[in-house]
Amino acid sequence: MSKTAPAANLGDMLRRLCLHHTELHLEELIERAAKAGVGNAEFLGLVLDHELSHRHENLVARLVKQARFPCLKTLDAFDWAHPTAIPKSMVMNAFTMEFVRRKEHLIFLGPGGIGKSHLAMALGFAACQNTIRTVFTTAADMINRLIASKCDYGLERALKRYTSPGLLVIDELGYMPMDKDGRDLFFQVISKRAETGSMIITTNKAFKDWTEVFQDNAVATAIAERLIEHRELIKIEGSSYRVKKRKQRQLGM
Repeated sequence: MSKTAPAANLGDMLRRLCLHHTELHLEELIERAAKAGVGNAEFLGLVLDHELSHRHENLVARLVKQARFPCLKTLDAFDWAHPTAIPKSMVMNAFTMEFVRRKEHLIFLGPGGIGKSHLAMALGFAACQNTIRTVFTTAADMINRLIASKCDYGLERALKRYTSPGLLVIDELGYMPMDKDGRDLFFQVISKRAETGSMIITTNKAFKDWTEVFQDNAVATAIAERLIEHRELIKIEGSSYRVKKRKQRQLGM
């Protein structure tokens, strides 16, 4: 290996560690070590690589904690055989995180118990591993927290929790209808994020049925329009996995 290749790699590591003085004198230090016959460059590279890996692990752990997942899910644990129909290539492509970099949105559509939440949480976890700040919430919990924040005049601060991260995962949209306060707050979140950051939404309702959720056709249309322009729809079909497992337990399987 030439002297220039490790020097360039070490310079990049030092910049990422903000070790600017060492970066400035790197070539001098390497030449001095070479004259002494000591392989310090390779040793230093291992030390810096270990330090960067340690920092990355700490950062990911902190992001996962801040995301507040109810539990950790991974793609490896997903049962691809259960759904009767699922666009696997679209799901796999989502794990490249390109949709986050393009500030696009993913909408998982399908009946309850089909694996939408599992995939949404797995994507959120993968985003954290890619050092993307992520927040996970159910639609009901987000609205309840925002409404509660209005009582102590903390709405703007509460809104930032959902509008500032690189990825917002909203689970279970459509299971409960929203009143005026709820849909107005949901609209605020969607409006602020539609052009500035990515979202993953899981829902059991097609766009045409969102009036049932928001109890207002104009608001439902406005929210759908803000999502449709930059979204990928991942439709999953099949029966409930939870019902399937319950029946298997009853049959002693």
